[in-house]
Amino acid sequence: MRADYRGRAAIVLALTAAIAVSGCSLLQKKKPTLAYKELPVEVLYNAGAGHLDRHEWNDAANYFKEVERQHPYSEWSRRSILMGAYAHYESNDYADAIADSERFIALYPGNAATPYAYYLKAICYFEQIVDVGRDQAATEQARNALNEVIKRYPTTEYAQDAKFKYDMTVDQLAGKEMAVGRFYEHQGDPIAAIGRFKAVVDNYQTTTHAPEALFRLVECYLTLGLNGEAVRDGAVLGYNYPGDIWYQDAYKLLTSRGLRPAQPPADYRGPGLPRLLPWGRHKDTTVAPPAVEIAATEDQTHAAAVVLPQDQKATAKAEAKARKKKEGFLQGVLGL
Repeated sequence: MRADYRGRAAIVLALTAAIAVSGCSLLQKKKPTLAYKELPVEVLYNAGAGHLDRHEWNDAANYFKEVERQHPYSEWSRRSILMGAYAHYESNDYADAIADSERFIALYPGNAATPYAYYLKAICYFEQIVDVGRDQAATEQARNALNEVIKRYPTTEYAQDAKFKYDMTVDQLAGKEMAVGRFYEHQGDPIAAIGRFKAVVDNYQTTTHAPEALFRLVECYLTLGLNGEAVRDGAVLGYNYPGDIWYQDAYKLLTSRGLRPAQPPADYRGPGLPRLLPWGRHKDTTVAPPAVEIAATEDQTHAAAVVLPQDQKATAKAEAKARKKKEGFLQGVLGL
């Protein structure tokens, strides 16, 4: 009797799980794809370019993908990989944008547009950074990718933007260490907290978190009765940040215990607080794809004027909006 009941229960659970899985798959929204229709490469590419100019990112990505599928060995196919990556990036489809960028790098490592592929990949990781209370895997990936752009192409405009964002990722990683260290300190575990704060001082000493890390070390060492270490780190804090509010607090704390640092605080110079980093999807600061140089034949020039039936449905309102935000984007960037 029990065996029969257990068998029925197992069947019910299996059916319930199957229904739940099938229900989830039905709820997932699938991306629209194009029905296969063989067309000249120029027509497909310019259709994608038109959608890109109107900020219809998914449609643009589909047409660029179609260029690759129907004309894989054409020069337009190479261009479509990078522009498809940019379309995916604009639609916040970071996984596909990274995959396209990596594919372009693997296929065309010496191409003039390859630096941009490295840059776009790094920006995709950068825009996925979350607050310090959560996992910082994307921050590590962004830092490594941005550093690769800086080292490989130091004189490019991509490196300039990458340097600024690289400093932000380092500050973010330091902030994560500080958050964990404060947690340990508040939980009454100064030894574990010291390990986190020392990591900031040793590995992220140029960030805005370094002064607070030194102050927290002073607090933890005093809690453990290690007055010599507390005075030492207080002296380091005072020497490097004599006017910082964190040294003012450290000086008061040490003197209240009968300990005297090497020098009194200097004049107040600032709040000594970590800067507020502008995390988010600020795509207006991202460098646009590079211009391309492909000589247009008479047939290609004629094909540029061809519009597919789907494009005729675009309203004048959408076109005006696109021109207002980034007028002449494709003409200036893609040379169309």
